[in-house]
Amino acid sequence: MSKSQGRGVRLAVDIGGTFTDVALETGERRITIKVLTTQDAPDRGVLQGITSVLEEAHVAPEAVGLIIHGTTLATNALIERKGARTAFVTTDGFRDVLETGYERRFEQYDIYMDKPPPLVPRRLRFTVPERVAADGCVLRKLDEGALSTLAKQLESEGIESIGIGFLHSYVNAAHEERAREVLLAALPHLSVTISSEVSPEIREYDRFSTACANAYVQPQMAGYLSKLSVACRGMGLTCPLLLMTSAGGLTTIDSAIRFPIRLVESGPAGGAMLASHLARVYGLGDVLSFDMGGTTAKICLISDGVPERSRAFEVARAYRNLKGSGLPVRVPVIEMVEIGAGGGSLASVDAMHRIAVGPESAGSEPGPACYGQGGRRPAVTDANLVLHRLDAERFAGGSIKLDPAAARDAIAADVGRALGLDASWAAVGISEIVEENMANAARVHAIERGKVIERHVMIAFGGGAPLHACRVARKLGVTRILVPAGAGVGSAIGFLRAPISYQVTRSRYGLLADLDLSALNGWLSAMRDEARAIVEPGAPNEPLTETRHVDLRYTGQGHELVIALPTRDLGPDDLGKLHRDFEDRYRALYGLTLPDMGIETLTWSVTVSTEPEAVTAVPTPSYSAEGFEPTGLREVFDPDAGKPVPTPVYWRPDLTPGAEIIGPALIDEDETTTLIADGWRARIDGRGYIDMAQLPGNGGG
Repeated sequence: MSKSQGRGVRLAVDIGGTFTDVALETGERRITIKVLTTQDAPDRGVLQGITSVLEEAHVAPEAVGLIIHGTTLATNALIERKGARTAFVTTDGFRDVLETGYERRFEQYDIYMDKPPPLVPRRLRFTVPERVAADGCVLRKLDEGALSTLAKQLESEGIESIGIGFLHSYVNAAHEERAREVLLAALPHLSVTISSEVSPEIREYDRFSTACANAYVQPQMAGYLSKLSVACRGMGLTCPLLLMTSAGGLTTIDSAIRFPIRLVESGPAGGAMLASHLARVYGLGDVLSFDMGGTTAKICLISDGVPERSRAFEVARAYRNLKGSGLPVRVPVIEMVEIGAGGGSLASVDAMHRIAVGPESAGSEPGPACYGQGGRRPAVTDANLVLHRLDAERFAGGSIKLDPAAARDAIAADVGRALGLDASWAAVGISEIVEENMANAARVHAIERGKVIERHVMIAFGGGAPLHACRVARKLGVTRILVPAGAGVGSAIGFLRAPISYQVTRSRYGLLADLDLSALNGWLSAMRDEARAIVEPGAPNEPLTETRHVDLRYTGQGHELVIALPTRDLGPDDLGKLHRDFEDRYRALYGLTLPDMGIETLTWSVTVSTEPEAVTAVPTPSYSAEGFEPTGLREVFDPDAGKPVPTPVYWRPDLTPGAEIIGPALIDEDETTTLIADGWRARIDGRGYIDMAQLPGNGGG
């Protein structure tokens, strides 16, 4: 964390599909709150949450020094196709790139396979005469007259936003920049995105898709962020407002309005940053970040305190977990898998009499049946309530009174009756399926990256993860789980741990052995200056760190490996080291190298950020079960026993460092509940975190 972030009172707000989480920190004191997301006007829920947490903390709005915000609004707009009326302009002959995509089937043998339709339909995709070659030279001048004619057509179509993507603009952006000038001169109300700014990388399908996605959400996000900023000032919150990006860093509101596509995975990225911070605090090598909220579950692998990162991901996959079935977006992002497995995920029985859970969610409106807001279909929260894992009176800090009878009726009607099960066993089935879905997603994610999942420590947070962590861990062979304080609003807390950062990428194709080092060093320095220009306004006078990477591949291959670069000017000796680093990485992944093949460079990236928050060692208390009495017993249904079992319940604020609890047991708190399964031991460590370990010789819970 930068020094400026470390002073005074700081607020973090995370809008999820079901809940809006707010966390306030002042010194060592932290106050958190969950409120239902207001789908029709998300800013209303944000302001409600901020008002509530300020009142509880007895803090005046003027005392807040920084607000950090993450939101799913851009993601939801893309998934639900509720963005602006958008057009796309490209080079003559390339109108259908968005339709043809990679020219391959993501599901080879499914004759009914449905590709996700492009955000911009064909009749709103236009071409103009122009052509730039792969080396940047102009083969055909931009026809500005055609653009002027096109402007009239765009106006008649009622276009609100436009994406511009010309062939090879990543190496020469002059035509895109001039096209923007011409169109804005004729239609100054338009939002315009050019692909050479939002994603200046090779591969036109990814670049065009990213430009369209940014254009599609830009008017909505600009309106929301501007409205929220004004509303905050009206409350007396005059401090800076920073936005969480999908890469795990913070950026200014101006940058967020310009490139809202970089906010698409901002909420999940906050959770990954929390887990990364805790991995450094606890000195953990391999960590499995498990974030289960009301709508989705997010799983991220972290090594030595650093989450895996990528510059490509997909939004709105038509087929769950199937690569290629979504809309490609090429921006920096923390690598994770996200599935429709949250507290609001709806359960049903399919044609083969199997229980299915998600990806459809009850959300916050109407919510699960037990919310009493008109929901009739059963969700995972209903199952946990029927199994008595939740306290109906204390859910979400008591702000939502749950209805056990409504939950039982919904599960019996939609699941139990079809399978001939009573409500309790149907609830067990729902819980088992959602846990298997999450475990399978983690298992596949680890295998694809050559990781051994059993060697990881799980960090569980979000409203649902602590409740399911033990059973998911048992399926994975994971034997240690950490549940941090404030786990129910973990992503919001993660925002407070994130640095201010920005990544600049550029494609520059060539052979590694033939690089012009003088030109390359000047190019990388310019990229660094561009990143610093965005970071420095949010962190004035703060020390900044820089990282550089390059994508390398063997000649002719279609996929690259990301290799770290030194942050100084490159010299001749560095080329040999890059060659060796690439082959070491290639050998680790594929078990061989191709010694007679040349190595190509493709894309270079420079990231500038504030320094990460310093960590201190966790004190180790003396552990004992004495002096820590449960607040009561709850009849929790135990599938192994086939009946409800009296289970001790503890109130987390009553547990001080040194407390030791042997499962089965429950630990309640305002925003979540932690289930300690049979065969597991939980200890409250020196930071007040729940550190759970599977007892030796026990198969878990």
